[in-house]
Amino acid sequence: MPGRPEVTVAAVVERDGRFLVVEERVGGRLVLNQPAGHVEDRETLLEAVVRETREESAWHLTPAHLLGLYLWRNARTGRSVLRVAFSGTVSGHDPQAPLDRGIVGTHWLGRDELLAAHHRLRSPLVLRCIDDHLAGRRLPLASVADLDLHHVAHLNAVKVG
Repeated sequence: MPGRPEVTVAAVVERDGRFLVVEERVGGRLVLNQPAGHVEDRETLLEAVVRETREESAWHLTPAHLLGLYLWRNARTGRSVLRVAFSGTVSGHDPQAPLDRGIVGTHWLGRDELLAAHHRLRSPLVLRCIDDHLAGRRLPLASVADLDLHHVAHLNAVKVG
């Protein structure tokens, strides 16, 4: 259905005042973004953000908080994105791991550096998520529920019984 938002996840990772970003080629230009991507079929939101972070940056993400939900409509393409952003920490970097197609490299950049490169940000979501993180926005991971149809059917049976 046209106009239905694409569901994506993103990881906001801060270390010593710098943020993990990926440099990727999109539509013929190099842009900066958090490790982010689409949720795959039968994948939870947490599984998706861990996978995307690993595939795009070769870091292992440990999600700590739900940062927020962000609905953005790209005025140029008309496409809408619902971004579910998480904050967390990374470990276990594998510099030899191949990165996703289109990813040129990873960087640790400060907010001021990202602001100075605003014309290279993939979307306004990049700075918005960083600003929300810096403002201390944090929701517990328990705020994110993943229910499959079997689980829901079981819960409904328990309610009725």
